[in-house]
Amino acid sequence: MAAGVPGSIRLVAGLGNPGSEYADTRHNAGFHVIDALAHQTAVSYWKTRLGAEVASISVNDASLESGTREVLLVKPQSFMNTSGGPISKLCREHNIRPEEVLIIHDELDIPEGDVRVKVGGGHAGHNGLRSIIEKLGSRDFSRIRVGIGDPPGRMAVADFVLKQLRPREIEAFADTCIRAADAAGLAITQGVIFARDHINGSAANNGKH
Repeated sequence: MAAGVPGSIRLVAGLGNPGSEYADTRHNAGFHVIDALAHQTAVSYWKTRLGAEVASISVNDASLESGTREVLLVKPQSFMNTSGGPISKLCREHNIRPEEVLIIHDELDIPEGDVRVKVGGGHAGHNGLRSIIEKLGSRDFSRIRVGIGDPPGRMAVADFVLKQLRPREIEAFADTCIRAADAAGLAITQGVIFARDHINGSAANNGKH
């Protein structure tokens, strides 16, 4: 397979910060999406492995002799700017290539409520992506970007992404995360390119921000 071409997804990692003080913040969108995906796939067992919370799901895959493919759901328990450590260790342990990795993260450059799928690319200043690129030595992983929009007024970016959501904001944020989990499910079962073509610019993203 050519470098940069997404393969069948074998690891899905949502980015966030551990601890209750960060739970309901925009920067923890990745954790929320993984939790929604786990709920959708009836995951009930998590283990702590190599600095991350890890669960496993089985996906039908006719291209494999076994007929199924194991996919790891991952929530790194290091802080955001060191997310690449646990992810790279899990990839090495399971012989997972960057092209088989899907990262879910918050994105300032996308309107609030939008969900978009991307293949490869840089980190655009996102510390979690920066760490993953550094530790994997590759930019060829795919991403699901959860739009959170720009900070209001002159609010600093760090304050915006780490500020606890207000009660009236939580419902809309949860809805966005569920749609991102749906996108992740498509990427896992139908492929990243299929998910990108069906999610980006879809009606579900219009009028949500």
